[in-house]
Amino acid sequence: MNRSRETAIFAHLTLPTQHVEETTRFLEQTLGYRRKPVPANSPVEAQWLDIGHGQELHVFFVEGFIASPFEAEFGRHVALFHPLHDFPALRERILAAGGQLVDPLRATPFQRLFFREPVNGYLFEMIDEERHRQLLGAPEV
Repeated sequence: MNRSRETAIFAHLTLPTQHVEETTRFLEQTLGYRRKPVPANSPVEAQWLDIGHGQELHVFFVEGFIASPFEAEFGRHVALFHPLHDFPALRERILAAGGQLVDPLRATPFQRLFFREPVNGYLFEMIDEERHRQLLGAPEV
């Protein structure tokens, strides 16, 4: 796929929290993300996570932060592609780390897994990575 110079691509996602270390640890334990160096001039406590393909997730401190009551499948949520073969183990990691599995509100022809992380209440949607290949028009493996 060729991208024109005018096309923007995803660089990073920010997750504000009052609990930077706990939020980061949950994401490391469940999704396997690794920490990256945070610039020394960050004005707040922060952790940067490498989520692959040059993309990052930035977890940072915001005094008094509370997640939106609209964290839902049809509201704000974080959607990520993940290998389907790891879904059973991912479910176990989520539950072991205190997360909550959430039933989807609609059926899809591809597998999805929703969970609420326990620190802030953010909702995550994990989508079978094969769906990504389909969207790109790549042959199935």
